[in-house]
Amino acid sequence: MSESPDTTFLRADGMVKDYPGARALDGVDFALRTGEVHALVGENGAGKSTLMRLLGGIAKPTAGRMSLDGAPYAPISRHAAERLGIRFVMQELNLVSTLSVAENIFLDALPSRFGFVRRAALNVAAREAMATVGLTDIDPRTPVGTLGVGEQQMVEIARGLAGKCRVLILDEPTASLTDREAELLFENIARLRRDGIAVVYISHRMEEILRLADRVTILRDGQVVSTHAASELTIDEIVRRMVGRDIGDADTVSTAQSGAPLLRVENLCLGARVRDVSFSAQPGEILGFAGLMGSGRTETMRAIFGADRPDSGRVYLGGSELSARIRGPRDAVRLGMALLTEDRKGQGLLLPRSIRENVTLADLGSVSGRGGWIRRGVEASAARRWVDRLAVRCAGTDQAAGELSGGNQQKVVLARWLHRDCRVVIFDEPTRGIDVGAKFELYKLMRELAAAGKALVVVSSDLKELLGLCDRIAVMSAGRVAGVFARGEWTEDKIMTVALSGHLGETAAG
Repeated sequence: MSESPDTTFLRADGMVKDYPGARALDGVDFALRTGEVHALVGENGAGKSTLMRLLGGIAKPTAGRMSLDGAPYAPISRHAAERLGIRFVMQELNLVSTLSVAENIFLDALPSRFGFVRRAALNVAAREAMATVGLTDIDPRTPVGTLGVGEQQMVEIARGLAGKCRVLILDEPTASLTDREAELLFENIARLRRDGIAVVYISHRMEEILRLADRVTILRDGQVVSTHAASELTIDEIVRRMVGRDIGDADTVSTAQSGAPLLRVENLCLGARVRDVSFSAQPGEILGFAGLMGSGRTETMRAIFGADRPDSGRVYLGGSELSARIRGPRDAVRLGMALLTEDRKGQGLLLPRSIRENVTLADLGSVSGRGGWIRRGVEASAARRWVDRLAVRCAGTDQAAGELSGGNQQKVVLARWLHRDCRVVIFDEPTRGIDVGAKFELYKLMRELAAAGKALVVVSSDLKELLGLCDRIAVMSAGRVAGVFARGEWTEDKIMTVALSGHLGETAAG
């Protein structure tokens, strides 16, 4: 694709964005052409989402200028950008949980007559928009807040595709999607490209970048490292430019111990989403949970942790039955269990509070003195230790968690549970929105936790992640554990067959 001026219609020059104590963007240039897929990559905190927030009218630059079709472009709000066809599907969902799916999709363009919303027309239009992203089994009248994060992500994408669109900005769109939902998204991206619509694609999944993108811009520390045609790059080259160093391969040597399981779940039931679930996890084992969106994985973990009370079933930790004693997450934490929720923004963090407070929240006793008063110096020291170990990009431990990038927020959630030092750690979509360098460090850390004798349960929509990390993989389908595979027994095809059909067929179970 040539660098002719008639194909570049959205341009940003010398963009600078300052936040208190930090410069997120430092003189960034970015050009977008008609009908191209332009990937934007970089580590967490490199400035990707910040740049897109400026393009999408969500934030204002400290310095720099933008142009659209050769005319000055300075949107005063997200709505102003959308009127010009610039639509942004953010990594952190921007939905109204109490409104229906249909209302969220057409929130700024509700069909009405005489001031009243035409509900029938709204639901028909919503069904058409939902079908484009594969949400055919959900009633458009369903409140968005009752959906899982993956389903909410698809609603957000449907909203972006439903209105006038000249540029679609997608920030980590597949982070909560299974392979099947991701393929539907890729088909939509190809259609948009054919229609002359430009797509900015932000992702930490390098295979997706090289598959979809025409060009790739790499950011590091708020500056542009380089822009290349995707055909000129390899995954290793992109990663080296992103992180400024080589990263190795994660250690996949199993540390699972024989003997009594550390976690055992028997016949757990919770409504229609969790049906007679049984499994166990050994000390030193990483047990993965695969399955399609809506298969019941997250609901199972929430029931085990006490976030939702199960209808029946038993949970054992280290041989002791816990189900009768877990009345909520506080009991689960006290008894040695941790849950990294998939929704870090809504359930994992106190966004207005400091990093320091979020890190120590699950173990206040370790930073408190007589009378329960928190010792701020001890608390700050503990938070700093984990911030340094996990390389959280921040202005300091007093910075509000809500001011961090999505990946760095995830690291703060992880730091909380590492500080608590629980025996059983449940990770629900642990690498959602985390860059490749941070993923490698997280995998290494998870292996260290397993080597220390902890049991890890990992729910992930990234099947390749589970295949590379886990000792065994349980596959859920329609609320049940349909099969369990040990390392050496599984293949991607076998796991997907079980996830889709709900039974093992001729495959081997572990």
